Amino acid sequence: MRGLTWPRLLILTAFLAACGLSPSLAQAKSRIKDIVDFEGVRENMLVGYGIVVGLAGTGDTLNNSPFTRQSLAAMLERLGVNTRDATLNTKNVAAVMVTAKLPPFAATGSPVDATVSALGDAKSLLGGTLLVTPLLGADGEAYAVAQGTVQTGSVSASGASGSSITRGVPTSGRIAAGAVVEREVNFQLASMGQLRLTLKNPDFTTSHRIADVVNGRFPGCATSDNPTIVTLHPPAGMDMVNFITTVEQMDVEPDSPARVVIDEVSGVIVMGSDVRISTVAIAQGNLTISVQETPQVSQPLPFSQGGQTTVTPKSTLSVDEEKGKQLLMIKEGASLSALVAGLNALGVTPRDMISILQTIKAAGALQADIQVM
Repeated sequence: MRGLTWPRLLILTAFLAACGLSPSLAQAKSRIKDIVDFEGVRENMLVGYGIVVGLAGTGDTLNNSPFTRQSLAAMLERLGVNTRDATLNTKNVAAVMVTAKLPPFAATGSPVDATVSALGDAKSLLGGTLLVTPLLGADGEAYAVAQGTVQTGSVSASGASGSSITRGVPTSGRIAAGAVVEREVNFQLASMGQLRLTLKNPDFTTSHRIADVVNGRFPGCATSDNPTIVTLHPPAGMDMVNFITTVEQMDVEPDSPARVVIDEVSGVIVMGSDVRISTVAIAQGNLTISVQETPQVSQPLPFSQGGQTTVTPKSTLSVDEEKGKQLLMIKEGASLSALVAGLNALGVTPRDMISILQTIKAAGALQADIQVM
């Protein structure tokens, strides 16, 4: 190539690749494990009710939170202390809801994190200790037990005059590894005869490509059922665990429909690489109309009789239309890089770009779906 040195050629090649204009550059591929979920391999939600003790006067007001008073009395009675006829007036206790996620294939004795949230009118859970709390699954059975010191990661202080400052959320905290798994979920993956893969972004092309890649390595072991589901069958002599371990490392080029996502609140626009524009001309300009009111005072002549001082309005109207904006022509089949370069040439702001894209779509020239958030 005459007149083009190697450094300049490398810079030009990198620029074309960044713009998506290099036909020889293959699109990025993803591992199957990153674009699908494995049926049955998922977390399970756990929830429980408990009490936090040891608060420095920031707990529930027992008169306003009867469930806290009842829970405290019941706990003390189980420990051999009778407080049924006593008047409890402590502010060092708070009723809380405890939540956790049971990981897939979690074994008995494995620790998991627990989240603690105040249920009553407690002001802060900082420094409190959660007492033994069973965590139940959707079937009502206890799968874990939580206990430990609550860490809120927040700061809260108040003065005698009523002024206060709070950073973070002091009524919600976390207990790292504060729950212990007591029951396992019975899921025998190794003995399964088939397993379904669920695409995170359903697409016919991606589903078919996954089946082709798997069948290329293990003929007849994958079937594309629909845009979301790919069914796998392990080959003879291989269990499901070893089969999935091999399949999830395979590379597939995922496909997606052309889409433009617009967040009108923050003015963010995200366009996919497959967005195409038909032949269209775009012009953009700003028209500013300003009205200025200047009141004037009218005084009567000296020694005049019957004259009064009056205020007369005076309006000045001006129209300012931005000049220098040319009509931009986008040719048939223009790519994302050409569209962005053209809109940037007009000097439009992100919010103006949102209006332009919606107008192009209304004209039928934008070959993509617009999703407004």
